[in-house]
Amino acid sequence: MDTQSYLPVQPGVGMGENFLSLDDIVLSHERLPIRTECRFPRLGFLEKSSDSQDIPEGTKMELPLWLSKGLYEKKRRVLSVELPKVYREGWRTVFNADPNVVDLHKMGPYYYGLGSQMLHFDSPENPEIAQTLLQTFIGRFRRNMDSSQNAYNEDTSALVERLDCLEKALFTSGQSGLNSFQSWEKGQASQLTASSLVLNYRKRKITDLQP
Repeated sequence: MDTQSYLPVQPGVGMGENFLSLDDIVLSHERLPIRTECRFPRLGFLEKSSDSQDIPEGTKMELPLWLSKGLYEKKRRVLSVELPKVYREGWRTVFNADPNVVDLHKMGPYYYGLGSQMLHFDSPENPEIAQTLLQTFIGRFRRNMDSSQNAYNEDTSALVERLDCLEKALFTSGQSGLNSFQSWEKGQASQLTASSLVLNYRKRKITDLQP
């Protein structure tokens, strides 16, 4: 029986998160441009470009996603989050024109995951961001899966180097299905075997029957 020291946990879907997923843990440390809407006393050491003990109101800096989400409140304005450039109108126009020409790994590599998390922050552009994420995924999905199904026993590094992490996972899943099908077609698929519980039970019965 094949065993693994670590069984991968799938990341959350959409705005949800899975805190046992390594991908979501790494995603939560993506840095976002923010602007402070109030004074942060005794936290000046976090802003390396300032010698002040405090972080004054109106300071622009970067914070990890997990901290930005924790501090963000709609009622009490602690900070405002600026859109990363890849989700702004200029890049949305590029994605809507032809999403296949964009190197998502260079832009991300968590383009879909981070974009979905940006919807937690109140922005008038949220509907356009959500629509672009969906249309980009749809526009690239068929080409991605076609590539995974037509690359049997080949070097796929050139095919996946421009993919976002979600797309890479889908590509790997497609490759796994293709390899399994090819093995079955050649008669090399795994044979059904009795479970260890059944085998141990039979051994115990034989032992009990022996004088």
